[in-house]
Amino acid sequence: MPAYALGDYLQFALSGLSTGSIYVLIALGLIAIYNVTGVINLAQGEFVMLGAMLAVAFHKLELPLALAFVLSVACVTVAGVLTERLTIRPARRAPEVTLIIITIGTAIAIRGAALLAWGTSSYSLPEFSPGAPLQLWGAVLSRQRLWIMGTAAVVLLLLYLFFEFTLLGKAVRACAINRLAAETLGISTTAMSALAYGLGAALGALAGIVIAPLTLVSYDMGLSLGLKGFVVAIMGGLVNAPAAVVGGLLLGVLESFASGFLSSGLRDAVAFLILFVVLARRRNG
Repeated sequence: MPAYALGDYLQFALSGLSTGSIYVLIALGLIAIYNVTGVINLAQGEFVMLGAMLAVAFHKLELPLALAFVLSVACVTVAGVLTERLTIRPARRAPEVTLIIITIGTAIAIRGAALLAWGTSSYSLPEFSPGAPLQLWGAVLSRQRLWIMGTAAVVLLLLYLFFEFTLLGKAVRACAINRLAAETLGISTTAMSALAYGLGAALGALAGIVIAPLTLVSYDMGLSLGLKGFVVAIMGGLVNAPAAVVGGLLLGVLESFASGFLSSGLRDAVAFLILFVVLARRRNG
């Protein structure tokens, strides 16, 4: 095994934290939807893909990157609301397994539509802040990774303020705690379900856009990222956002160290090994 310097360990940690921040954004979208609707949205990864693809498409129209960013998030948010209206609401009284199958079908449909629209080609998005990478005690950190971690931090702060200090946020929390009691108090649970889907889609779009400059964007990129987000959401029990934040960062760091110390081919295996361990422990209480 080669010798590693302190800078190498810091490199692995910083890379893992930035990747884990993407998983956190995706998982928070899953948790928001599950808390309000009780549906495990396995189409969450496709919202990630749509955000990245639309940002590339808008940028190719020579729109400023900031405007492409905003338009992409807005379009995916609308797509999330429409998904809830057209697929989940008509089957809201169906068994949970049926709803999960519906989300799988939705994911396949969105992926197929993206394939027809953009083909199998891979696309790229320029970095938000072009420039030389930053040197930190022997580690190299690209400016885009700072954007990723900064975006995740800002989103977490905004979500905290939204759920703690706004009436709309408290209404969403009430639906998450007890839908029947929320309806008794006059809160529209159908509106909150649509809002949760829109919020989840927006968070997925954010994740896709900020990671796009670091990876090639393609119609099938959401599958792997969606599964990683699902693993992180499971680590939080699908209801515990703070645990999911810790779990997402931890997963990113573990993947980074596994890739550095062992093999990059084992990177994805780490996530699913953690999933098996978490599910086994929950099965045993």
